[in-house]
Parts: sequence; C-alpha cells; structure tokens
Amino acid sequence: MDRGPPLRYLRRRPREVRMERIGFAGLGLMGHGMARNLLAKGFAMTVLAHRRREAVEDMVARGAVEAADPADLARRSDVVVLCLTGSPQVEAVVAAMGPGLREGMAVVDCSTADPVSTDRLREDLGRRGVALVDAPLSRTPKEAWEGTLDVMVGAEEADFARLEPVLRAFAARVIRVGPPGAGHRMKLLNNFLSLGYGALYAEALAVARKAGITVAAFDSVIRDGRMDCGFYRTFMGYALEGDRNAHRFTLRNAHKDLRYLEGMANAAGVATTMASAAKNSYALAVGLGGGGEEDYVPHLADWIARANGAGA
Repeated sequence: MDRGPPLRYLRRRPREVRMERIGFAGLGLMGHGMARNLLAKGFAMTVLAHRRREAVEDMVARGAVEAADPADLARRSDVVVLCLTGSPQVEAVVAAMGPGLREGMAVVDCSTADPVSTDRLREDLGRRGVALVDAPLSRTPKEAWEGTLDVMVGAEEADFARLEPVLRAFAARVIRVGPPGAGHRMKLLNNFLSLGYGALYAEALAVARKAGITVAAFDSVIRDGRMDCGFYRTFMGYALEGDRNAHRFTLRNAHKDLRYLEGMANAAGVATTMASAAKNSYALAVGLGGGGEEDYVPHLADWIARANGAGA
C-alpha cells in the first residue's frame, strides 16, 4: 500500500492570509496612521472623507480610492473599519452604509463607544448577516503611524480568526478579551485607569504649586520611583517640558469616555466613587473652556490649577 512520501519530506503549507478589501471611515489623528499601515501591508483601501481632507488626499496619493458616501464605502469593501469619535458618529455612519451592506461583510469598530450602543448595532447588523467586531485602541497617534497600537477585541472566535490579520497590520498587541462587546467594555476600564491617573496628576500638581513645591521638584521625586509609569511621563511631557502635543487625546473625548464608563458601572450596579470624581475633573476643564480640538489630556493640569488659583 502506498503510504505517500516519508514524513521528513512533507512540508507545511504557509497559512494563507485573506486579503480583504478594506473600507476606512475616520482618518483622524489615529485613523490616518492605521489606514496608512493597512495600505502599506497590501490591503486594497477605500476611504471616506470626514473632517481632515488632507488625510484623505494623502491616502489617495498612496493608492487608496475615495468613496462617494458611506453606502459606496460599504459596496467597495469586505471589511469596514470605523475609527470615529463615539457612538453617535458610529451609529450615523453605519446607518448611512445601509444600502451598501451585504451578507458576509464585517464592520470593525475601533472607536471608544458606549457598550449599550455596540450591543444594539451588533444585533441590527447580525440580522443582515454582517458581523460587528469591537476593537478599540490603546496608545497614541505616534504608535498608530508606526503600526504598534494595542487593540482589545470583542468578537466571536471565527470573526477574530478572520480579522486578526487586518488588526495586526496596525497593531503590535492584539488581544481578544471576550465575545462581542467585551472590547468596548475593556476599553472603558483601560481609559478609566489612564484618565484617572491624569486627574490625580493634575490635582497633585495644583496642590504642589499652592504648597510651594515646583513642578521640577515634584517630578524629581516621582520620576524613576515606584509611582513612575509611561502615562506619567507622557503627562509630564507637557506639565514639565511644555510639549503641548505630548498626548494628543482631547479633554472633550476624555470627558465622553468617563461618562460612558459611569453609565456602564451604573448598569452593573457599581458605585462610581472614583470614576465620577475623575469625570468631574474633565467636566470642569471642558466647562471652563478646554473643549477645543487642541485641548489635550495633559493640559488638565492648567485647568485644575486655574480653578484653584494656582495658575494663569
């Protein structure tokens, strides 16, 4: 009986990567770098114009196609990646994609969104045979451009297996944290920690200034000590060094994310002693005038200082 060639001559076939046609909506500070990496890794790309016309023109110059509208974006794509501000924007774009959606497509939502909205969208899209995967991001526009973001994914196992190569085109760490919806829930917890740090740092610096301790002296004790961390250094890139772009995540978005976290905790019946306190720090900054497109999280130190008579 022919048993075939000896085992030593058998070779594994390389795993084939399905080169999905990608649609991308949301070429903002994070999305532009993500889309660039997807295109550079060989994925066919269609982009949708929003606010940053220069980003669309850059992508078209690199070989992407510009969609006429969200429905056209869906028609041209197998997978649509959304990197938008929040749930209202995601819901609006998904609704507008409606005429172009078809069975077998997938929508990957990389926005920081309200999990209640995510669950509702997943059910609506599922009835049309379209998978919704939540894949929010961690890190900054710098890592988006370098293709080294962190992604926390909520997905069915089969959808994750299909879409992991797409996510790895712009991320160094891709972690499935659970079923659909788990990614957005984990993202809110992640942002609660980071934005909570920001609120603590801002208040500590205000107290330090009022108590006669300089920012430099404060930093000399914390830096390289047990309380040091990567987020602290990013925050102090502005507070100590004056780099206004040290962390380009707006105070307005921070306030939005903590409202989503508060809502998630309320639905779970958890008291939000710390989350609400952090949220109110950002609400104060936005209310005092820090709600602009270039008012970023490290600038919170200035707004808290001013509110306490410790700054200009």
